[in-house]
Amino acid sequence: MDVVLPFAAWLDLREAADAAARDAGLVDVVRRRLPADRPIVVHDLGSGTGSMLRWLAPRLPGPQHWVLHDRDPGLLSAATSGTVTAADGAPVAVAARCGDLTRLTAADLGGADLITASALLDMFTAEEVERVVAACAGAGSPTLLMISVTGGVRLTPADPLDAEIAAAFNDHQRRAVDGRRLLGPDAVDATVAAFARHGVTVQVRSSPWRLGAAQVDLAAEWFRGWVAAACEQRPELAGPAAAYARRRLAEAAAGRLRVVVDHRDLLAGCG
Repeated sequence: MDVVLPFAAWLDLREAADAAARDAGLVDVVRRRLPADRPIVVHDLGSGTGSMLRWLAPRLPGPQHWVLHDRDPGLLSAATSGTVTAADGAPVAVAARCGDLTRLTAADLGGADLITASALLDMFTAEEVERVVAACAGAGSPTLLMISVTGGVRLTPADPLDAEIAAAFNDHQRRAVDGRRLLGPDAVDATVAAFARHGVTVQVRSSPWRLGAAQVDLAAEWFRGWVAAACEQRPELAGPAAAYARRRLAEAAAGRLRVVVDHRDLLAGCG
């Protein structure tokens, strides 16, 4: 249970599940707001290895120009190394900007026709969400924020320890890191409220991971991290969690474990 994937490998492992979970209906709404007489400009926040680019660009007309923002130059290098084409086969140009996402301003996002992010909001504090939302709202662009965790997890078959581990994990996601109190599963509500203070309406859709026998590697890796974080938050769980983890990982390996991890997709500024 102690094996931890490098972050880039974790992003690669989860990419297919993220893609399957995202609400494509929100893309239909966005598409109607995009310009038809010039290249589309998209700013993607917390791009990682580029999963949002690879998922969304082929669903939008081209030509397109993407600006990828991340604080990790290694991830940005990976994100900009591939080739992506638009839905109509038009080219997609990609540029990278390395820096602190929480310090972006409306000017940094100026000219964007769309602002996007995926699996990002839970790592912000309340103050940081306010700044990011202010930048997006100030840019006046539709903002599509996908795959944000809510803390809801359902495992089948059920186990008596499921709820306790889930509660400890969610508390861990709200922990203080270097003086920053993370929002964790409260980030979706905080983001919707922050946009509302700027007079921007937000559409919210469910986008759960549904993991079964076909996603056994992801389910097992997610589960290890889930339990480890819970035990870090509440060390007294380590004893019972060890046997619990053995049971659950055996169920996963045998293809008997089903996991639903709740997320929400948000689209701000599209009416």
